[in-house]
Amino acid sequence: MHEDLLLILGLLLVVMLLVMLAQRIKIAYPIFLVLAGLGISLIPGVPVLKLDPDIIFLIFLPPLLYEAAWYTSWNDFWKWKRTIGLLAFGLVFLTSIVVAFASQALIPGFTLAMGFLLGGIVSPPDAIAATTVLKGLKVPKRTIAMLEGESLINDASSLIVFRFALAAVMTGVFSMQEATGQFFLVAGMGVVVGIVGAHIFYAIHRFLPTTPAIDAALTVMTPYILFLSAEHFHFSGVMAVVSGGLFISFRSHEIFKTGTTRMNMTGVWNTLIFVMNALVFVLIGLELPDIVDGLGETSLMDGIKYGLIISLIVIVVRMLWIYPVAHIPRWLSKKVRKDPSPGWKNPLIIGWAGMRGVVSLATALSIPVMMNEQAEFPHRNLIIFITFVVIFVTLVFQGLTLPLIIKLTKIGEIDNILPSHEQQASIQIRLDNLAVDLLNEKYQSNLETNSLVENFKQTIENDILQQQGHLESLEMCTNRRNDLNEYHEIMLDIFALQRKELFKIKRENLFSEDEVRKAESQLDLNELKITGTKHL
Repeated sequence: MHEDLLLILGLLLVVMLLVMLAQRIKIAYPIFLVLAGLGISLIPGVPVLKLDPDIIFLIFLPPLLYEAAWYTSWNDFWKWKRTIGLLAFGLVFLTSIVVAFASQALIPGFTLAMGFLLGGIVSPPDAIAATTVLKGLKVPKRTIAMLEGESLINDASSLIVFRFALAAVMTGVFSMQEATGQFFLVAGMGVVVGIVGAHIFYAIHRFLPTTPAIDAALTVMTPYILFLSAEHFHFSGVMAVVSGGLFISFRSHEIFKTGTTRMNMTGVWNTLIFVMNALVFVLIGLELPDIVDGLGETSLMDGIKYGLIISLIVIVVRMLWIYPVAHIPRWLSKKVRKDPSPGWKNPLIIGWAGMRGVVSLATALSIPVMMNEQAEFPHRNLIIFITFVVIFVTLVFQGLTLPLIIKLTKIGEIDNILPSHEQQASIQIRLDNLAVDLLNEKYQSNLETNSLVENFKQTIENDILQQQGHLESLEMCTNRRNDLNEYHEIMLDIFALQRKELFKIKRENLFSEDEVRKAESQLDLNELKITGTKHL
């Protein structure tokens, strides 16, 4: 027990050090971790880890799917629903079909059901990998919205393909007509379970006397409860988690009303998802030697060859699919033509950003070891090995070349979207004007008798003037992008100096620790306005 605990803590420490090193050399940490996982597997004497497939699936997938649903913009999702749907359903099914027939023809002893199983595993790209690689690069908002929306739904569709293929392998029976009917039943009822469960948690958050810590704990429990509830009735736990996550996210402004609650919950989830993403890649590194030993009659070189061919297939299929999806609807519909054309650059980036990641890995690891008490699951280790090769190729090859492609294409914003600073300033002006109107209409007498209220009003009015001046400055420097970048650098330098000063103040012991922490939180908020808030 102590040795297992020490191994887990050691893994966590290694993960942190690897991520810090990745940030130091400016490589997206999912790319670095898959390289690290491979490197760990080559170290002599490293303990071989055997993971329980059911535990892997249950522990990792629900929160990963829930987090993806939580951060999905419902407005963007609905706006680009056509393209997202064609990628998340059409491309997943097409990739699964092509991989199924190709792997059946390529790999000796591989049945069509096993091919669909492999296709369901490797078909969904990973949004976290893509957005981590794209962080700090100038890409259109439309691109990010489509990648995140696609990842949310394609995880669900691919896992349903995986589920039916797994059942076909286990039972040896597969009927397309029955599977199609079951698909809609299982997926639809999964959505129902998710919405019902989300309403229950909505009521708990909103109407019971929760605290920020309880709210955060409940959000961690929610995806597991939704998943297990749906699976108990043999419905899609994946669809339950996704639909429930979308509902709670859409109503979050009603149930998480305090800044403390939201910041606490964001911190919990950022840490949880980061650790889960990082651990899966290191865990596969520890299990990889056992997987390679279990390839059986398939040699290591053959396994690598199969993995490279499947990798090429999923990349080519995505690139061939993305351009018709981007342009054919524009040829057929005047309504679609109202939006600016994506051209050739945006589809290229979306197509090349189809990196596979942690969901594919966790799904592959969830394949049962035994068919029954007597027979092992056929080609399990080979399927996991091919999955690792596909993740390795797409993450490392596409992930490292994606920034170069973005730089060479010099892609700019496609849609007429205001820059982030202009949007923030405009929002703040509206909020401040609302506060001033309320004070004038409802609290006029308090303004005359309460100096604190009067000073607050003056502060808001000064903020309005400052924000208006800020907007005018942004308009003046629209064509002087270097000015804005220089402004960001100066502000970050000021924040860093102020943070050091707060540390000195804390050591002087002149002010309470709570007040210093509040000042630190305000600095954090100011910094996040510039650096962004979502992922590492």
